Amino acid sequence: MRIAPLRIHLIKSILKKIYLVALVALILPSLAWAQFSIRGKVTDKTNQRALAGASITVGDRTARSNASGEFDVQDLEAGTYRLSFRFIGFSEMSTTINLSGDRVYNAALSPMTVLTDEVIVRSTRATESSATTYRNLNKEELDKYNQGQDLPYLLNQTPSVVVSSDAGAGVGYTGLRIRGSDATRINVTLNGIPLNNPESQGSFFVNIPDFASSVDNIQIQRGVGTSTNGAGAFGGSLNIQTITRRDSAYTELNNTFGSYNTWKNTVNIGTGLLNGKFTFDGRLSRIKSDGYIDRGASDLKSYFLSGAYYGKRDMLRVNVFSGQEKTYQAWNGVPEEKLRGSAADLNDYYQNNKGVYFFTPADSANLFGSNKRTYNSFLYKDQTDNYKQDHYQAFYTHTFNSKLSLNTALHYTYGSGYFEEYKNAAKFGNYGLPNIVTGTDTLKRTDLVRRRWLDNHFYGLTYSLNYNPSSDLNLILGGAYNEYDGDHFGEIIWARNNSSNEPGDRYYQGNGFKTDFNIYGKVEYQLDDFLLYADLQYRRTGYKIIGTDKNLNSLDIDDQLNFFNPKAGITYKLNNANNVYASFAVANKEPNRDDYINMPGGRPLREHLKDIEAGYRFNSSSFRAGINGYWMIYKDQLVLTGKVNDDGEALRQNVADSYRLGLEADVQWPLSRTLTWGLTANLSRNKIDSFTEYVDNWDTGGQTSFTHNNTDISFSPSFVGSSELAYRPLKNAEVALLSKYVSRQYMDNTSNDSRSLDAFFVNDIRLRYNTSAGRIKNLEFSLLINNVFSELYESNGFTYSYIVGNQLATSNAYFPQATRNFLLSAKFKF
Repeated sequence: MRIAPLRIHLIKSILKKIYLVALVALILPSLAWAQFSIRGKVTDKTNQRALAGASITVGDRTARSNASGEFDVQDLEAGTYRLSFRFIGFSEMSTTINLSGDRVYNAALSPMTVLTDEVIVRSTRATESSATTYRNLNKEELDKYNQGQDLPYLLNQTPSVVVSSDAGAGVGYTGLRIRGSDATRINVTLNGIPLNNPESQGSFFVNIPDFASSVDNIQIQRGVGTSTNGAGAFGGSLNIQTITRRDSAYTELNNTFGSYNTWKNTVNIGTGLLNGKFTFDGRLSRIKSDGYIDRGASDLKSYFLSGAYYGKRDMLRVNVFSGQEKTYQAWNGVPEEKLRGSAADLNDYYQNNKGVYFFTPADSANLFGSNKRTYNSFLYKDQTDNYKQDHYQAFYTHTFNSKLSLNTALHYTYGSGYFEEYKNAAKFGNYGLPNIVTGTDTLKRTDLVRRRWLDNHFYGLTYSLNYNPSSDLNLILGGAYNEYDGDHFGEIIWARNNSSNEPGDRYYQGNGFKTDFNIYGKVEYQLDDFLLYADLQYRRTGYKIIGTDKNLNSLDIDDQLNFFNPKAGITYKLNNANNVYASFAVANKEPNRDDYINMPGGRPLREHLKDIEAGYRFNSSSFRAGINGYWMIYKDQLVLTGKVNDDGEALRQNVADSYRLGLEADVQWPLSRTLTWGLTANLSRNKIDSFTEYVDNWDTGGQTSFTHNNTDISFSPSFVGSSELAYRPLKNAEVALLSKYVSRQYMDNTSNDSRSLDAFFVNDIRLRYNTSAGRIKNLEFSLLINNVFSELYESNGFTYSYIVGNQLATSNAYFPQATRNFLLSAKFKF
């Protein structure tokens, strides 16, 4: 009866050993299985200038030209190949060659008669010669992962990334961390326009569901990266570009069904290029899932519309897209006593908390009777988060001549929505309502349903002026100005005992108004085999908060901050396939809304970061590898310390000194023509030099402090690694094993193992098959089996400590992730 579990354990053990071997393989040289090569140089036909970073495709192999425009595709078997060359602003060139020996092929590309979409994001992108560490994902790579899970899950196989899901299966509210930094420190732009909420500073992809189906490519920059628009990047940047020009008309139908009654239906349509100048594209999507967690359901809808005009010197594109989400709340997690404890432990939890949560009989039955991994404390049928977000973007590009071009954009985003909550035995006074007095009795509490609303506007402009006077020099002047106007208010929509509340009354109402201006200048200069890079950015933010907060406190905050963010780097080309680089960057970041309104009698300090990066890249047709070292030195980083204000709201406090020191590796290794291995690894040390922890003392009614030195930064694992082993038994078929290992993560900053997430090792299997049938140009079936060995793990959680009876106690809650589950997809392209 125990044979099956034993086999699973053995297989997992073998996979872990293979994974360790993979890490050793990061430093091994590539092997060659084929015989011949194609090499040459890519130049501008009009002036013979070398085109660095041109894309070269030989059959199913791809390569990039180096700083001298040279390329070398090796390990090719004899046969007939389609050879293609692409470069931004130039017409594609293709030819067919018969390869029976080494070949030299020089390509001279002609400037395009119309502009291309790539110029929209060019000013904020890193290239192969940049002194920056990054990973590019093109549309083909994104489509492999896009089965209906949220966008962070599509990035899970990239270096230093950890993802999590409130509902446990990757649909609904999901989280993303890069190098241990959460979403508030990851700058996200859509076509160069900021997505991060200016107040909370987080990015909520649930508000734009299935957005990946309208994405052409993503660049992930780790660390500070290049100057871009939006809040400062303290962990990384996601630079997302939506659909670009497609010359042929198309229709695509994508349908997915999976575990937990998960459905995804997507329709994409496009006219192709009309009259050589116009394109129109559209998408309509629906995603529904019951979630792994009880009542962790999601109902998500979205659309994307885009129209573009392409001229000889001008390009105009307008994007309109919107998302609407309704997700049942699963953000309370599962108490440790429920997840891992005994019956006695769970009973102690109930006794200790029944005066806090006011358990009803139904709540009590749910706590003791539900499944321990899928428990959700919420039972009210409309305990949901509801939000709609509309985006409008307009881009205009003008090329003055072959050396000078201008990119501009206008944008407007409107968001509105609420989360609804049922509250047991809520105090009238917490909602500004009088108690109910009947004779000699005074009623101070009532059951009620409340809604907390957000209603906001975000608008502005971005621009970049690009000047390329020679092949050795490139200059960019760019910047942006944005404004955010957001209302926060609360309503009571029902109360069992109503004192004086009327429908539509708001028990609190506040407003946040934020301005964000930045201007930056970049220069790249090629000096023989050296590429020198400098980037200077000035940023100014203004933030005003007025009205009342959810605790009925009066707000009157006005803060103006000025930031100077310089960056510099150098890249040295060792040869056509190898380069080394080093960079130094400074970033500054403002506090978020909660930092301002929760801190009593003072203002939080800005955060300051110095980022030192150095790396090595090897890029040939048979082997690609990059290794990067980083040292991120923080001053006044804002972290949770346990400190609370008079309302019990947790405060983030500035800690004087902290750092992240790490080594990353990113390898793509074609073991043969049918077998490919992708590997990533991050080994890091993430420390706070010294800070004071505050713990609620229930014996005294105050807080007790403890000093900690040299502790780990929360949610910053010392090792993160991934492996993707893909086998193609047939030309149109692929079998892939996707593995992810994340070491222990501490849920606070004390390095206390009892307040941590255990390490986890999760494996997925992906099967894909492509064919064609009649009018169907491409028919793809794919099956994604997530967590194939049903690893029991939690990727997120929170902790709370207190003193009672002169003893230190800790209460943990976790977000369990789904055991074995599947997503089955069928994609039709016409």
